[in-house]
Amino acid sequence: MLLADMEVDGNPGFVDSLFTTETQQWLPSVRQIKNASIGNNKQKTSMMKCGIVPRLLQFMIDETSDIELRIESAVVLGSFAKGTKADIEMLLDYGCLSVLLKDISHPNLKYVEACLRCLRTIFTSEVASVDVIYQDLTIVPHMLSIISKSSCTQECITNILANCCTSALQQSVLCSNGIVSALAPLLCSDIYRVQMPTLKCFSQLCYQNQHVSLNVAMATHNGQSLPNMFVKLLARDKPLEMQMAAATCLAYIYRAGALNASDPMISLKSLPTLVRMCKRDKDITQRVKGAETLAYLIEVDIELQRIAAWSDHLILTMAEYLRYVESAEETNGNGSNKKEVQQEVSGEMKQAAFRVFASLGANDEDIRKRIIETENLMDHLVVGLYDESTKVQLSAVRCMHSLSRSVQQLRTSFSDHTVWKPLMKLLQNASEEVLTVASSTLCNLLLEFSPSKEPILESGAVELLVNLTKKENPALRVNGIWALMNMTFQADHKIKTQILNALGTDQLFCLLSDSNVDVLMKTLGLLRNLLSNKSVSQDIDDIMRQHGNDIMQAVILILEGDHPIDVKEQTLCILANVADGVNSKDFIMSNEDVLKKLMTYMIHANVRLQIAATFCISNLIWSEESGAFERQAKLREMGVQKLLQQLLSTNDTTLFDKVKTALQQFT
Repeated sequence: MLLADMEVDGNPGFVDSLFTTETQQWLPSVRQIKNASIGNNKQKTSMMKCGIVPRLLQFMIDETSDIELRIESAVVLGSFAKGTKADIEMLLDYGCLSVLLKDISHPNLKYVEACLRCLRTIFTSEVASVDVIYQDLTIVPHMLSIISKSSCTQECITNILANCCTSALQQSVLCSNGIVSALAPLLCSDIYRVQMPTLKCFSQLCYQNQHVSLNVAMATHNGQSLPNMFVKLLARDKPLEMQMAAATCLAYIYRAGALNASDPMISLKSLPTLVRMCKRDKDITQRVKGAETLAYLIEVDIELQRIAAWSDHLILTMAEYLRYVESAEETNGNGSNKKEVQQEVSGEMKQAAFRVFASLGANDEDIRKRIIETENLMDHLVVGLYDESTKVQLSAVRCMHSLSRSVQQLRTSFSDHTVWKPLMKLLQNASEEVLTVASSTLCNLLLEFSPSKEPILESGAVELLVNLTKKENPALRVNGIWALMNMTFQADHKIKTQILNALGTDQLFCLLSDSNVDVLMKTLGLLRNLLSNKSVSQDIDDIMRQHGNDIMQAVILILEGDHPIDVKEQTLCILANVADGVNSKDFIMSNEDVLKKLMTYMIHANVRLQIAATFCISNLIWSEESGAFERQAKLREMGVQKLLQQLLSTNDTTLFDKVKTALQQFT
């Protein structure tokens, strides 16, 4: 469409005036466009399609343009940026970011402010890539150097940087450029629009970043530490949003390791504020955010969990979240849209409550009992596992995982509600994040005292868990092999054979060479469980008859390799189990290399390895078993008996007892 043919909302001509050679018409035309586009997204889109944006950018790029024309052009771009997502994408396609970022270095403050307002709108829209401000290494330092110029620069730059701080690298870049000292004075501003994005910027900077959080925790302004400045913003005469933001900053600084859980700023200030934000007199956004942040704050510390559990009836408040039904007055929209909004809000409340319950019940059995006693909680959890929202599913399964750490609850509530059924269904079709937590929960349900263990086995869990051991994600491999390890603990021969056949020797030995230490440890634990129960059956001999050579090869590689003490101790315990077999002893006795390694570990600097190696020797020479005399003679000849006698001087009582028992076997 030709520009001359375009009519915008009944005003022909003023768009064309932008392209005339009569320069005196440009500024009035830009102002007309500005006035015509205010509050009218349809108008904005129509005018942008006329080719106005490139012309405005030309005005801004041209150093000879009148400064008022450049200012008004930036203002119009800022107005366009407040339109639809498609409008912002069009601005980006035209290359407006590079022009705006370049021109914030202009000496005219009014023009800089107009550019910054447009940039703020673009970056808070989440349409633009935040990496762009880091590509030119001069942009961030310049923004920080002009941040104090006016309330406008303060508001805009804090908003921009808060939304452009989404990774550890970006946090570090901002910190190294002096953002902490640049933002500190803004906490004292009496302008709400400046303080709020400043707080958001601090929370984004500190989230899961210990280095930056330590910088913030140690920083001062006018003789006052920044954490103390955050505490002042928790005062009840401050706006609720400000209290929430300040409490979030303190929570993130603590969780990053820059403050202690026992610090009164955390236990007596941030925590109570977040609990207060959960009460029903607050709006939904604050209640959800308050609960989510509280859950994060107390997640890893048992004392904070105990304080929170007794704070202002928190558990009862979370129970209200689960029963929450939004009233018609609170819901925007109508008809089916209103119903969708209500379901979404209800889901947000549920997932927030589940997250708080998960954190509260992470360690303390009494708290878990109080949570479980919440009316219909288990029913809500089971329903949550079926929820269409991944967020609700994830928080429900996290809550279930936390509560499944209780032996009592595994035997009662978890069994009564057969929670393993929805959990198994979830494991078959879930996102990786949900799958990780769900499989962790299944590990607990497969402990030997859990009534759910047998029905889970019968439901085909073995194949599902074997598949987890083949995942790229190490957390899933750990959980898969961990669950199989729990299955095999004191299991009968049939179950062990089923698991070993499903896993296959190739996969088993692949896991034994896994670079992830946790995977290796759990695989060794599985192998140790498989090679046990001699008094019940011939499990050890049966397995060694089929896989003995491969097992011994894996054992030797681990004992020779550079592995942590825990790994080597577990490996020596496997050898002790092999030595406990009837015929399996031959795999060790016929291998002098293994015997020499056992002798080496008997005099190792680590007493745990000495104990494990000595226990293995004791099993080999047990006097009541067939062939004991010959085995004793061979080991005596190799010097094992002398080593044992030397170890009698140990100060470790456990090792002394093992050595004494072993020496008593020699005849």
